[in-house]
Amino acid sequence: MNTIKTDKYNIYIGSDSLAELNSFLSYKKYSYVFIVVDENTRKHCLKKLSLDKHPSLISIKSGEKNKNIRTCEKIWKELSKQNADRKSLLINLGGGVISDIGGFCASTYKRGIDFINIPTTLLSQVDASVGGKTGIDFLGYKNQISTFAFPKAVFINPDFLQTLSKRELISGFAEVIKHGLIADKNYWKKIKDASTPLSVTAEIISHSIEIKNKMVSADPYENGLRKVLNFGHTIGHAVESASMKTKKPLLHGEAIAIGMICEAYLSRKILGLKSEELNEITSFIISVFNPKQIKLPIKNLIGLMKQDKKNKDSEINFTLLSSIGKAEINNSCSEELIEESIRFYNSLCE
Repeated sequence: MNTIKTDKYNIYIGSDSLAELNSFLSYKKYSYVFIVVDENTRKHCLKKLSLDKHPSLISIKSGEKNKNIRTCEKIWKELSKQNADRKSLLINLGGGVISDIGGFCASTYKRGIDFINIPTTLLSQVDASVGGKTGIDFLGYKNQISTFAFPKAVFINPDFLQTLSKRELISGFAEVIKHGLIADKNYWKKIKDASTPLSVTAEIISHSIEIKNKMVSADPYENGLRKVLNFGHTIGHAVESASMKTKKPLLHGEAIAIGMICEAYLSRKILGLKSEELNEITSFIISVFNPKQIKLPIKNLIGLMKQDKKNKDSEINFTLLSSIGKAEINNSCSEELIEESIRFYNSLCE
């Protein structure tokens, strides 16, 4: 088992990581323990937990479309109905939606109760469960209502990945790709040359977390350095939000993959990313994701981007690449250039 220590909590990674859970619960002596699950983690993952303290289950529906205030109300009602006090613990057993909404509910219930994350998807293991961002979607905008609240611990068991579909694994791989592009050229080469979404190891998960942890530790509340983690997310979140209104919504990583292609193009135009690096990035992402052409009005995407939390003085803000392995924050782009980047992406899918 590998343990990554952050300023605020430990991250335990390995097939035996859950063995530490009972020791954690015994040490903390919580009055009540609750586990948030969805229909998938209740069926496939809950049985892998063996807790000395009998927990109460709170079941919610899976999917980004359910990451909203109505689901929060259900969680808060269950906590209240079962007399949860401020010495209670909420365990989030699931993917990014559960870690986001479970952390948010815990951070707001009675001014905050402890929570831990047990991520079960690749996306949540390398990204969503680590870093202290919680939140829900509101009025069609991604994570519009949100908090910074850090878990007391994160337990990552790579064996959970065996319960996922190929599509879910590929979606999570987008964040692995991002970590290489923004911070570690050698890591990028490793995942590009040797890794596939279907063969992610505990070593890959640990390396991605170490990259993110370094940035979060230096800038926990996203005032500077941590913004580099947003590469691909300004356009990607807009694409994801817009797709929620269609019959076939995209998964988070699928939308971020599109965002990274568009924002790599912006990097070429604004920061001088080499054309051969742009081609290297786009060809690899397309080979992994085989994305479909965007069938959404470009203006609609621009409107969604204007609600992005990173914006300042009404300018749409981007993290872009000056080269593979090096990102620069706080780049504003004109609407015309953003539209051009989306047309560039569309041209690759024709």
